[in-house]
Amino acid sequence: MTTVTLPANPLLSFADLQHNPLPDFAAVHPDHIDPAIAALIARAQVAVDEVIAIQEPSWESVVIPLETATEALSRAWGMVGHLNSVMDSEALRAAYNQQLPVVTAFWTALGQNLHLYEQYKKIAAREDFKALSLARQKVIQNALRNFRLSGAELDDDAKLRFAEIQTQQAALAQKFSENILDATNDYAWYITDQEQLKGIPADELAAMAEAATQDIAAGRCPAEVGTGCWKLSLHLPSYLPVMQYAENRALRASLYQAYVTRAAEFPNSNGKVWDNSQIMVDLLTLRAEEASLLGYQNYAETSLASKMADSPAQVIDFLLDLAKRARPYAEQDIAELRQFAASRFGLETLEAWDIPYVAEKLREERYDFSENEVKQYFPENQVLEGLFRLIQTLFNVVIKPDNLPVWHPSVRSYRIEQSTGTLVGQFYLDPYARAGKRGGAWMDDVRGRKRLDDQVQTPIAHLVCNFPTPVGNKPALLTHDDVITLFHEFGHGLHHLLTQVDELGVSGISGVEWDAVELPSQFMENFCWEWEVLKNMTAHVDTGAPLPKGLYEKMLAAKNFQSGMQTLRQVEFALFDMRLHSQPAGAVIDVQQILNDVRASVAVIAPPAFNRFQHSFSHIFAGGYAAGYYSYKWAEVLSADAYAQFEEDRELTNPAQSIVNTNTGQRYWREILAVGGSRPALESFMAFRGRRPNIDALLRHNGMQQPQTMTRPNNL
Repeated sequence: MTTVTLPANPLLSFADLQHNPLPDFAAVHPDHIDPAIAALIARAQVAVDEVIAIQEPSWESVVIPLETATEALSRAWGMVGHLNSVMDSEALRAAYNQQLPVVTAFWTALGQNLHLYEQYKKIAAREDFKALSLARQKVIQNALRNFRLSGAELDDDAKLRFAEIQTQQAALAQKFSENILDATNDYAWYITDQEQLKGIPADELAAMAEAATQDIAAGRCPAEVGTGCWKLSLHLPSYLPVMQYAENRALRASLYQAYVTRAAEFPNSNGKVWDNSQIMVDLLTLRAEEASLLGYQNYAETSLASKMADSPAQVIDFLLDLAKRARPYAEQDIAELRQFAASRFGLETLEAWDIPYVAEKLREERYDFSENEVKQYFPENQVLEGLFRLIQTLFNVVIKPDNLPVWHPSVRSYRIEQSTGTLVGQFYLDPYARAGKRGGAWMDDVRGRKRLDDQVQTPIAHLVCNFPTPVGNKPALLTHDDVITLFHEFGHGLHHLLTQVDELGVSGISGVEWDAVELPSQFMENFCWEWEVLKNMTAHVDTGAPLPKGLYEKMLAAKNFQSGMQTLRQVEFALFDMRLHSQPAGAVIDVQQILNDVRASVAVIAPPAFNRFQHSFSHIFAGGYAAGYYSYKWAEVLSADAYAQFEEDRELTNPAQSIVNTNTGQRYWREILAVGGSRPALESFMAFRGRRPNIDALLRHNGMQQPQTMTRPNNL
């Protein structure tokens, strides 16, 4: 094959598949991006031109060389995209945005290449196609589907318009994310009167004081602030404690309004506006046009073409059924909050900025503990040790610290090995919130697993969270919700890292239906409620004492506190997403009205009119969940039912034995994690569970159904 000479560059070094080095994130400079991407696209285009000229296409002559060239590009662009998410700077953003349309155009053209499509069809039509491994057959089948969804069968004019749509969507999604990040980073409220912060726990105040001190030292504070103050921001480690604990109702109201109007049409306190209003409409319009070009009625149908769900109607029926089941519990939840707010605080009207505060006080009174009390038992390192111990026991592996090059001093790296010492995979953990880092938590792959002749390319992942940073000489303390988030992201990481599939296109999370990809992540959350797991991952930050059994029992009693409201909130988001993307091409889209209609049909409490939640709904406008947010609840049915296998195995053998059953864990690994996307997710679930999934375990785990034999008809 023709080769293209690549100059030295950390992005190109990681793209050197022959020597397969580790990525050096710290060495990447914005100036590296343009030449690296240009060189890699050129090399990939050479590969495309050569494989479409093959007279007798086969796996070896077409798929392998094409995959090799495109993997190199994906690796380098993945590094750039990751740095853009966690280490945003003006120069990096400019370089990323300059290459974004170039990379988007390449992938769009690749998906539309009719000659390449014909080569894959010829491979599928070969007499020896069935002799390929099931994983290789699945790669070909997925590719044929993706060619059709990429517009390979369109005429030339339609292909051109389709490509324009992809480029415009990529730019709009990036701008949507940038607006949220900029609006969040720009906000700062410096409080000089500690009385205004009454009720906020001491450790949270210390973090706010340290943040203010850092701003003063960096010259980011107004001169009049002085040296004794506390900084409030819209980053969640700062925002949530105020909403949950601050007795000052006006303070909560002001911060709430600033948070829910981010990236909306309202100027912030500095008079700046980052408005995502038109971006949402433009994205939805483009998606509807894309669906029309492909012959679908709406984008929701296009999205579901590669998912487990059959149709938007099936998804909506699923969500409405779940809403119907949850509504009585949600109505009871909100009635209790209103009654408590009136009797305890004299609040005639329960406002949106009151709910977290009142809920926390009700929780404290009803269950005799606070989330801040619990947090003192979850120092970050202790939690990680407990999480690693659980994974090692479940899957008979070993997790060790590693020494990979990192992009920030707070990032650390680890390796997973088999008990024999054989490397399974490696991962980074970027735990703390900081300026220039996108909010939320996520897992993404750095490198996928595949077989290289007589050896295996092991997978690498990065796991990103936004937890509070350590303050002073104390470690970072995690709330129990933070612990659940950590377990959730590690579930995704295990799906990527523990794969045993040798074909890159379907190893790990690759090729897994989007509405099943949350199964392993939500599965791991269940262990956060098991005493035998928690007792070994806690140590009071001051005394070192483990979590008391009595406090754990209070937490367990409160596990489903307001679960009805929480379920309806997720249903609201998912219905909003599905109905937005069910609009046909040419329809006039009123985003706010659609959201209002959804809330009127399922919500038990309406937010204030100024709330612009949708303007920062990154999942569906910039995060790959368009017409797919329902996946969280859909996959939660699968994950709860899968976890029920561990519960049943314990009950069948000995109720006193550990839920952390290595035998069941090995089977879960073999049938769910190991196979990745090499077979349909439903087949993998049934191989593990022995039957189709049903909703009973989910309802039971959420306190919305009494335990019973699981005989309910399939809901998926």
